[in-house]
Amino acid sequence: MKIPFRFISVSASMLALATLTACVAPAPVYQTSSYPYQAPQPVQQGPYVEYGRVANIEVVQSQSAGAAPSGVGAVAGGVVGGVLGHQVGSGRGNTAATIAGAVGGALIGNAVESNNRAPRAYQSYRVSVQTDNGGYRAFDVPSPGDLRIGDRVRIDNGQISRF
Repeated sequence: MKIPFRFISVSASMLALATLTACVAPAPVYQTSSYPYQAPQPVQQGPYVEYGRVANIEVVQSQSAGAAPSGVGAVAGGVVGGVLGHQVGSGRGNTAATIAGAVGGALIGNAVESNNRAPRAYQSYRVSVQTDNGGYRAFDVPSPGDLRIGDRVRIDNGQISRF
């Protein structure tokens, strides 16, 4: 049983293309905590409730570290481009198309990988609360929800909510 060369090359290019497309978009960042926010607290005996007012809400910027490209994107792109370029023309034109496809695919694959590994910026919010007993507490939350400066809040075992 003879398997045609074109079938093998098309199958290999589809496999390489599927591998390369896995690098296209970075994984989304999901923050699992939600309002009302549960802040980490030291272990206390029995329930502990405080009341106060929101004194300030500020935006906190953070950034993930980027990484240099590993070369996998360039190699995968070069393979895909070379296989696809090999499908074009015959003779010297085929050789030129294969080389051009490999070089172009390597450049595109490297660019995709570089974009995927680039630093990402994130933002969260710091809600500062002036408690009724004179204390000052801060909570870092992904979203302030419906809290506004001046709102009365209840802090129940580290969980902040409107009161």
